[in-house]
Amino acid sequence: MKKNIVLSVVFGLILVCYYPVEAQQPTKVRKIGFLSQAGIFPVNFETFRQGMRELGYIEGQNVVIEYRTAEQAARLTELAKELVQQKVEVIVASGPAARPAKMATETIPIVFNFSGDPVEAGFIDSLARPGRNMTGVTQLAFELVGKRLEILKEAVPGVSRVGVLASPLHAGEQRELRETQSTARGLGTALQYNQVKNTSEVGAAFDTIIKEKANALLVFPDPVTNAHHMQIVEFAVKHQLSSMFGRKEPVEAGGLMSYGPNLEELYRRIPVHVDKILKGTKPADIPVEQPMKFELVINLKTAKQIGLTMPPNLLARADKIIR
Repeated sequence: MKKNIVLSVVFGLILVCYYPVEAQQPTKVRKIGFLSQAGIFPVNFETFRQGMRELGYIEGQNVVIEYRTAEQAARLTELAKELVQQKVEVIVASGPAARPAKMATETIPIVFNFSGDPVEAGFIDSLARPGRNMTGVTQLAFELVGKRLEILKEAVPGVSRVGVLASPLHAGEQRELRETQSTARGLGTALQYNQVKNTSEVGAAFDTIIKEKANALLVFPDPVTNAHHMQIVEFAVKHQLSSMFGRKEPVEAGGLMSYGPNLEELYRRIPVHVDKILKGTKPADIPVEQPMKFELVINLKTAKQIGLTMPPNLLARADKIIR
């Protein structure tokens, strides 16, 4: 009896000593860098944070997110190096920030949200097997490139000559152009292609579009056209050109239509990649994801402003209508 009592006391003391120590073990705080370019479109940082919270990463408790943003590429490079010095475990790089992040480190995992072709950009070996320290999501889906022109032609059957605005510096731009040219031939529509690398070339492209009498405008989504979307929208409305974009923000600003990936859906995939890396998976082994959900956005206010009546069947297919 006494022996049982002694064993119970000893066992109780062990439990008392053990569990307080366990309870006092600090929660490991993970450190993530978030790098983005300002001045184009607002980065959906809140969607990323929400996605992290849903996976159990709570800022101020078990994760710290070092957020850095700048307008100039040179400054982004400095900020990427700063994140490396901060010894973050993962860098999330949005859009044009992906290349500065790549230049800053070959060892820290990078999860990108990239509008172009990450293989052509030299970020990864392939979508299925990235093979390096980078993975993420790409907004580029070549199957929807020609579809934009088809929708534009459906909205304005009389379109015969379409002015195209695109940056030759954007990875994947040439393939986008080939896909668009192939669709244009099938539709019997002429393309007037304008390369734009900076502000002055955007202005020159406007002059060429008017001079060569294009009667619609197709804008490839890339950092240059995104940065100048307000000027492009104003130009199209002023000259009563039906316009098609690859992102919805220009349409919300007054463009006519957009057809492209649901970016919120893509942003929600980034925390999943980050979580896998923090749990030990190498970015080289995490496939880059392509968009699976697309959305058609139509601005009826703009249609009325440029004297266009949108076909009812096209309106019925729209995911969002701005009235």
